[in-house]
Amino acid sequence: MSRAQHDPNLDLAFSRHVALPAEALWAAWTQPDLLMPWFCPKPWQTVACEIDLQPGGIFRTVMRSPHGQEHVNSGCYLVVEPNRRLVWTNALAPGFRPLPPNRDGDDFLFTGEIALMPIEAGLTRYEARVSHATLADCDKHAAMGFEKGWSVALDQLIEFMRLRQAAAGQ
Repeated sequence: MSRAQHDPNLDLAFSRHVALPAEALWAAWTQPDLLMPWFCPKPWQTVACEIDLQPGGIFRTVMRSPHGQEHVNSGCYLVVEPNRRLVWTNALAPGFRPLPPNRDGDDFLFTGEIALMPIEAGLTRYEARVSHATLADCDKHAAMGFEKGWSVALDQLIEFMRLRQAAAGQ
């Protein structure tokens, strides 16, 4: 499946070179026990995660605020290209089932994409993009701190995976 063209009015994106192999980044995004420690910027926590890693499979997380409020995020995978590309959306339920309109006034619909491009041994170009249906949703997500939040989460992923690799003697 080809990548959608970037729309600067509706998409938020960033990229970075990461000193981890694509396989480690993929594992951190696709295994619940590896995703939960880093997925949202601290002091928030990811307290539950369900992954059925196939197109139409569920991607569900529960994030807890520092005040104890829980936020459930659920959707399905659209594209699963191991160690290369992961695309999911909260606009569809698992099994590609349409969601009812007006689910929650605080929510907005989006499609997320992580692309991993090996550069050399142990170095990967990491690209993250979130596409929105409306300018209002894109602006809302930007105001929530998309770039800073996703960048902090990536820093947490890198640190977590480096510590994990060190503990495994890699």
